[in-house]
Amino acid sequence: MLSTATIAQLAAELHESEKSRVQVEHFSKRFPEMTIEDGYAVSREWVKHKIAEGRIVKGHKIGLTSRAMQQASQITEPDYGTLLDDMFFEQGADIPFTRFIAPRIEVELAFVLGKKLQGPNVTIFDVLAATDYVVPAIEIIDARIEQFDRHTKAMRKVFDTIADNAANAGIVLGGRPVKPDAVDLRWVSALLYKNGVIEESGVAAAVLNHPATGVAWLANKLAPWDECLEAGEVVLGGSFTRPTNAVPGDTFHADYGPLGSIAFRFV
Repeated sequence: MLSTATIAQLAAELHESEKSRVQVEHFSKRFPEMTIEDGYAVSREWVKHKIAEGRIVKGHKIGLTSRAMQQASQITEPDYGTLLDDMFFEQGADIPFTRFIAPRIEVELAFVLGKKLQGPNVTIFDVLAATDYVVPAIEIIDARIEQFDRHTKAMRKVFDTIADNAANAGIVLGGRPVKPDAVDLRWVSALLYKNGVIEESGVAAAVLNHPATGVAWLANKLAPWDECLEAGEVVLGGSFTRPTNAVPGDTFHADYGPLGSIAFRFV
């Protein structure tokens, strides 16, 4: 386990990296003894920096929900990060590219909770009962910790990703909100267009067989910290497409069929 001082130091480095838009080297390379618990400790300390600056926690995101991504990261469960108020962008907006370092786009469903979810032993049925509505979402992920080591070109480890707020940086909600029992959420599908060309497609069942599964996992994961998912929170259930790279001027459009669409542009 990393010391309290080291955790504070790494969180401060992430905070500065976001402001300067200069990535830092892998924490796991500098501290080979780093654990998943250390990663979450760094992330929590980083969130404290943000709250001290006036940011407000608005929800959570769940990542690494696909089997392929878990195998690539050599883990057997998802990870999670925190959504803050300044991470939310309007549907149809021009989003400043300078807010990010190396943004990538993922297609997801967001659960907006009407009731609190407190673990342990939360099930997907509890999630569906507690959800006010489900709405299409695009997550903008970013990398304050460089994805590939600048010297060895080795890919960063899951400890780095977790420390880096599970790579979360932005969220766009749009389309048509639906009650969780209004459609079969497993079969919600989406096409992701980049500059008018389909880059990715997917179906929500790719997220742990049901997009509510990750929300239940998160409620149970937070329980040992005496934390819960509060009513009103937005919870990103996990991507069902691979990340798509973005550069300034790129226009993105996600078509969710009957659930509508989301569009925005980086400027």
